[in-house]
Amino acid sequence: MCRRCRCAVIDGFAIAAFVAATLAEDMGQGGDITSAAVIPADARLTAVMDSRDPIVVAGLPLAAAFFRALDPDCGIEMLAQDGDAVPAGTDLMRIEGNARALLTAERSALNTVQHLTGIATMTRTYVDAIAGTGAVLLDTRKTLPGLRALEKYATRMGGATNHRMRLDDGVMIKDNHIAVAGGVEPAVRAAKAAGLRGVVVEVDRIDQIAPALAAGADRLLLDNMDVPTLKAAVALIAGRVPTEASGGVRLDTIRGIAETGVTFISVGRITQSAPAADIGLDFA
Repeated sequence: MCRRCRCAVIDGFAIAAFVAATLAEDMGQGGDITSAAVIPADARLTAVMDSRDPIVVAGLPLAAAFFRALDPDCGIEMLAQDGDAVPAGTDLMRIEGNARALLTAERSALNTVQHLTGIATMTRTYVDAIAGTGAVLLDTRKTLPGLRALEKYATRMGGATNHRMRLDDGVMIKDNHIAVAGGVEPAVRAAKAAGLRGVVVEVDRIDQIAPALAAGADRLLLDNMDVPTLKAAVALIAGRVPTEASGGVRLDTIRGIAETGVTFISVGRITQSAPAADIGLDFA
């Protein structure tokens, strides 16, 4: 049975506004002058979006929204779903509609799916690398301005857990807060005195752990610690609060980090450094 996308919903993101702004940026004042000159107004075509590499899919509903914005009556058949891991050569979506409209929307749709799928695909490699350890992969706020909800949606499709969507979405006392506040303990005590809950505090030395716990920290972010130091920190904390390893985590190091017993591992690379996926749109 055909699976048809009639709309897309991503919490915290205004898809219609994003689609309109992106198309306006691409079309400018004069629209797609090439398609208008070369393609008859009533011409129709069928196209298939397909993967050129093994990927984890993300963004297909957004692609559909671009095509429907310019041809509300176009037919769209979803051949894959966001979150699917598919091999190279997989057909992801079939589109049929007004040729001018589909050609005009093509680049915006592909750019979005390629970017989000790239993030989901890289995320899945990190998730797979720590499988069986019990550690949970977290994303970060290292996202493109204006695209955080989309990029964090893509990490979810890859299997990560979202962490801090916004500055008001969680308390995280980092090294600069600690420096200004005069130390780990006064920083944590100030957050607690303000009535804040779920206080996460960054520590980069073993000797900061005891003061952080004494002040009431609810979670410790173990920043830029090597594996032996992480093991010592986890042993010292002894399960009193959850732990999060962060800082310079790479695919070749994440397994060893996970095996130290940390609760979470946060990785900025999955949004900051993911390459775009190779996805094409082939017109029949």
